[in-house]
Amino acid sequence: MPTLTITIQLRNQLRAAAHALRPVVLIGDNGLTEAVLKEIAVHLNVHQLIKIRVAGDDREARLAIYDQICEALQAEPINHVGKVLTVYRQNSDQPDILNPKEPETRAVRKANDAYTPKKLAAAGLKKTKGGRKVRVRR
Repeated sequence: MPTLTITIQLRNQLRAAAHALRPVVLIGDNGLTEAVLKEIAVHLNVHQLIKIRVAGDDREARLAIYDQICEALQAEPINHVGKVLTVYRQNSDQPDILNPKEPETRAVRKANDAYTPKKLAAAGLKKTKGGRKVRVRR
């Protein structure tokens, strides 16, 4: 197994983040080829954290493949459960996967503004706290 260069806390957070992921690369009976390594590298560049499914029942062969992937691509081994391997490689060009930036909303009003139904807004009216309808000055 390659030595971990990330902290145990980060590894646990990445394992939790990978829980909902599905395997993006499948390694078949031909084993780990150059084409498969290139495909894993492409997915690591884009996603940073991926799952890989390995065919075959030999546990030692799966562990050897896991070591080869991590060493060849300078990736961190995160988790190995059954035939699914979880691998992480940080990419400074991509946003941090543990602290994603909140998407910008299309909201026109601020969170603390009173709600105005669409029909009133279309008519240029606004609802006040007392429930009265008031014309909005523009």
